Amino acid sequence: MIGAGPAGLCAAIAARDMGARVTCVDSGDRPGGQLVKQTHKFFGSRGQFAGKRGIDIARILAARIEDDPMVDLMLESTVIGFYDDGAIGIEHGDCLTFLKPERIVCATGASERMLAFPGNDLPGVYGAGAVQTLMNVHGVRPGKAVLMVGAGNIGLIVSYQLLQAGVEVVAVVEAMPQVGGYDVHARKIQRAGVPILTSHTVKAVHGTRIVEGATVWALGSNFQPIPGTERCFQVDTVCLAVGLTPLADLLWQAGCRMAYIPELGGHVALRDENYETSRPGVYVAGDLAGIEEASSAMIEGTIAGLAAARSLGHSRPDFEERLATARAELAALRAGPKGEKVRRGIDRLMRLGREVGIVA
Repeated sequence: MIGAGPAGLCAAIAARDMGARVTCVDSGDRPGGQLVKQTHKFFGSRGQFAGKRGIDIARILAARIEDDPMVDLMLESTVIGFYDDGAIGIEHGDCLTFLKPERIVCATGASERMLAFPGNDLPGVYGAGAVQTLMNVHGVRPGKAVLMVGAGNIGLIVSYQLLQAGVEVVAVVEAMPQVGGYDVHARKIQRAGVPILTSHTVKAVHGTRIVEGATVWALGSNFQPIPGTERCFQVDTVCLAVGLTPLADLLWQAGCRMAYIPELGGHVALRDENYETSRPGVYVAGDLAGIEEASSAMIEGTIAGLAAARSLGHSRPDFEERLATARAELAALRAGPKGEKVRRGIDRLMRLGREVGIVA
């Protein structure tokens, strides 16, 4: 497993449960990935820890593999290369180790997108992930007054966490004409007095050595700025929550067939219903397979881990039942209006997979 976030940990647990030996590699100093920053309670079903906080889910999942002789957890270790013979290079401190696993589940997650505008390189302009790391991992406030850019779930959740930490959120701006995140998250910050300005974006961030203010303006129906609609905010921090892109470098190195699917966040690997890519024995899960919620990532990891172990000849009596349950839970999470975008992206991905023979 490359990655010990929600997808990688669940893949490791599923493969271990099937009887496979597992090595799980992650660059962090603790397992859990983005979960270690999540202080809010999760939605979903009981199987995906609904009602529990991400930090607690990380501990629960990690406890299921810690001190297990079937699982080797390599932390503070980075996979730096995927070679033609199937070997991977792992950097740990000053050492370089090579492994040649029989199967690989890639769960490397995603990277944050940034926006181009005057002043976007000033100290005080952060990605939302960096803000969560400062606050929820290290206990450091990023500033005193924040402008949040992006009203998806991440932007809304981080805005609420900033308020909980005693930081003023002067506004949330969103380029789309509607809020992209769940209504429950939007209502929480609106009740706290934070305005959400849809059809708005950042015009410029001001300051000499650090952020001292920001100007936003309205967007027309064609997403072009409307002169004369500028509004200025006195802030010392600008937080960008404008989306994620699958971190697919290793898949490109592995020679996987890739496709650009905007609904899934960018370039993703073509794969079958078991999350196996065009390179036999290489599976994907989590945000690397398409940007979704952590609940979906956990289920995808379970499916990939079960399938990878089964392909090696491992089995257990309830294999088919566990696989069917996971697929049903994933379909339920993607149901409804909020899942339409992801469903559309997956339909396109599967159609392309059928055209090249990856999907039966």
